[in-house]
Amino acid sequence: MTRRTLVAGAPAVAALALAACSEEPSGPVLAADAALPTEVPEGTVLVVGDPQNQIAYELSGLVKELPFTVEWANISGGPKTAEAFRAKSLDIGSVADIPPIHTNWTGLPTKIVAASYRVDPLEHPIYDLGVAPGVDVKSLEDLAGKRIAYSPGQAQGALILRVLDAAGLAQDDVELVELPSTGDTYSNALAGGEVDIAPIGDSQVKSYLNKYGPDGGTTIPHGIRDDPWLLYAPTEVLEDADKAAAIAAYVKLWGAARLWTRANKDAWINAWFVEHEGLSYEDGEYLFDRQGEPDFPADWTEGIERHQETIEIVAEGTGNEVLDAEDLYDRRFEPLVAEGVEEYGEAGAP
Repeated sequence: MTRRTLVAGAPAVAALALAACSEEPSGPVLAADAALPTEVPEGTVLVVGDPQNQIAYELSGLVKELPFTVEWANISGGPKTAEAFRAKSLDIGSVADIPPIHTNWTGLPTKIVAASYRVDPLEHPIYDLGVAPGVDVKSLEDLAGKRIAYSPGQAQGALILRVLDAAGLAQDDVELVELPSTGDTYSNALAGGEVDIAPIGDSQVKSYLNKYGPDGGTTIPHGIRDDPWLLYAPTEVLEDADKAAAIAAYVKLWGAARLWTRANKDAWINAWFVEHEGLSYEDGEYLFDRQGEPDFPADWTEGIERHQETIEIVAEGTGNEVLDAEDLYDRRFEPLVAEGVEEYGEAGAP
């Protein structure tokens, strides 16, 4: 029986000190074009930064199906994940589509190993555009001349560049105010009059309207598909055959764990939104419905094509080179999520 260690809610700083990621690969070297190992050796450890799905794995019981020791790191978001990758203290992270581009632009080779989207993505966006109290913006064309929160290297920053492109506006037509999109920074910047517009995500939308709606704070839809959610890992981690095998096992159960949350609405809302995020059940239900159903394509081709379009817009806006999106994906992992869904469905562990 393989030992499994669950370190729930470990703080990010502590995660950076975890010894599970070492300077040198612990397993045999695996070539990029070699088949993925199908067996995970006894004693293999994987450090995972995927906080929301940690709870899904635990509640569904699928964590018991992982054939390796999992060390959970409470790390999310592109900048913190990349920092942990560089410190060699994290093996795999969960992010939107911009961090894998940014890491490769900044000398940290990474590969995407799992991809998910949302069914009816325009009806279930991740972000809305928050509008500050007293600012009159009702359409994308109204963005001209406005101060807009911008976070280079994060999904929110890329979304703003894509929104400007869709509106036929250049960066010079607005004032981009560089701010990190962490926590409620953007909501506070809107409320404090530091910016006129900011992209705010799922959980922030409801709280922003609750707090600042009475003062005139509003949101508008951006009308752009913003739903990619990915798992990615440093290339050097994937070159470790033992860790690559463990990542394959994790990826295989990723979709099934998330489908379990959709099939067990009350349990999920109480565990994640209420207990973990500190929201009311009603706000959790709003967010659950807003997120809609996940989509796990067995063929990544269309997602890669959309990713290429994003790369080209962001490269133009930032002055970086245009990457080939295909190079960002490790397609050896492509069929695994669908295989796991077929095997486990939404029922959780047998």
